[in-house]
Amino acid sequence: MPPLNLGNQEPPTPLDAARAWAVTAERAGDYVFFFDFDGTLAPVDEDPTAVQPAPKVLAALEALAPVVRRVAIVSARPVEFLRDHFGGLVGIDLYGLYGLEHSHSGGETVTEPAALPWVPTMAELAELARGELPPGTLVEFKRLSVALHYRTAPHLAEAVESWGRAQADRLGLRVQAGRMVLEIKPPVDRDKGMVIDEAVRSAAGAWYFGDDVSDIKAFTALRARAAADPDFVGVCVAVANPETGQEVARAADLTIDSPAALGDFLSDAVTRLR
Repeated sequence: MPPLNLGNQEPPTPLDAARAWAVTAERAGDYVFFFDFDGTLAPVDEDPTAVQPAPKVLAALEALAPVVRRVAIVSARPVEFLRDHFGGLVGIDLYGLYGLEHSHSGGETVTEPAALPWVPTMAELAELARGELPPGTLVEFKRLSVALHYRTAPHLAEAVESWGRAQADRLGLRVQAGRMVLEIKPPVDRDKGMVIDEAVRSAAGAWYFGDDVSDIKAFTALRARAAADPDFVGVCVAVANPETGQEVARAADLTIDSPAALGDFLSDAVTRLR
């Protein structure tokens, strides 16, 4: 497990949750907390449109927001989806579609200009996927990306991923693998790592909670900031799962058992930070 970067304090000691919270509490008002959505704040569901935050998560985020500098959700979901689930909370920033969209503290949704010309291509790709992919594939159109889910038909993994990668090559698009899903998105340089890199430049520290391989880029951004600034503290937390959990956990400092356990973890954290 990587040591916790505590600036000029020597010697560094291994990170555990109690010590990480103690260090954070010293300057909580200068810390940013980032959360992935699916598999982190909410359990993964066979129907992605039916997913809801885990118990205690909403209350914990609402209590956390006024204690720390910022709380942000960084997700593959569109901002409007996130707004439907978290829009009632004050002071929560939303980054959708890996950062191609964002909304700060309930403000308007801002789209990365370079991605907008790709909306028609994505719509056409979604229609093509619905017509050509085998039954059991769930095609999720997100305006600026298309997600091909095969959770209900795992035997289709090879066929779906092969089709998706071929279409991405044909159209000059990019792919992002995930938990029983392949996402196709515009060739725009925007990912979770870039979001985190920009958002922590004036922060004293940050926590990032994630469960999937795309979240490792966010972990990497926190590591890079800590390496560049000895006073910056970055804490990477993996949420366990049977699909990508081991790979993500190896890149993290701490591991939490499930989204439900995260609700309890955050509720306890708010008490510690206050």
